[in-house]
Amino acid sequence: MNEALKEVLDLLDLEQIEHDMFRGRSPEERIQRVFGGQVAAQALVAAGRTVPSGKNVHSLHAYFIRPGDPAVPIVYDVERVRDGRSFSTRRVVAIQHGKAIFTMSASFHIEEPGIEHQASAMPAVPAPETLPTFQEQITALVGEDHEQREWLARPRPVDARYVSPLVWEAHLDPDLRSAETNVWFRFDADLPDDPLLHVVLGAYASDYTLVDTVLLAHGLAWGTSDIMGASLDHAMWFHRPFRADEWLLYAQESPWAGGARGLARGEMFNASGELVVSVVQEAMIRTTLSRNRR
Repeated sequence: MNEALKEVLDLLDLEQIEHDMFRGRSPEERIQRVFGGQVAAQALVAAGRTVPSGKNVHSLHAYFIRPGDPAVPIVYDVERVRDGRSFSTRRVVAIQHGKAIFTMSASFHIEEPGIEHQASAMPAVPAPETLPTFQEQITALVGEDHEQREWLARPRPVDARYVSPLVWEAHLDPDLRSAETNVWFRFDADLPDDPLLHVVLGAYASDYTLVDTVLLAHGLAWGTSDIMGASLDHAMWFHRPFRADEWLLYAQESPWAGGARGLARGEMFNASGELVVSVVQEAMIRTTLSRNRR
């Protein structure tokens, strides 16, 4: 287990400071704002700790309201909206400096039988073991002497293997631009058999690459002077149990962008081709041109 993954697992071990109130911290690194996937994952941990055993999260709907400050802890206030026989509903507000920075509603459901079908098919893509790691790919692209190479190639908790071009590649080559992208990912360690932990890590990873699909269609890339972006809202539906320490294919597409916003949606498949998670996210995306107009 690399140090980056150890730190994420430590960040998810929230401190309970009051009844239905928890405190989480952020990594000790120089970043402008807290990673959205971290806030969503910590909020889901807080909600899950208040739910009766036997119920698993099946959906969440979240809004990113303000940038998170990585220098101070985040307080998660959980409201027990309802506990029924089959479903439990929770609302979580993440608070910093006395203001809400994030809100989430999450629903939990007992396991019960029902009708089944799967219309979505996993894309035919190369196996993850045949693909380079993100660190290998980005180092080959930007070179050893690039000013951002150290930041881009630093160890990450998620082992991501890109089937599709990176946004930085599409930024340089217009022929690589597309509104679709496929990425294999897993947390490269033997994790405990805790269903909530695997769902939480899936939520954490879901925010890594989804907005990239919007940028990829336009040849925009993070770290360049012509782009500024931030997540606005995020929704997930968890269809089947899965393990975050096993390979998952994240098939993503951007059906629309406009008005300084972009929509992206994704589907996560396990190695057997079963659809395990569906995701939709909208992000604010401002280019140099749109910022100059405001």
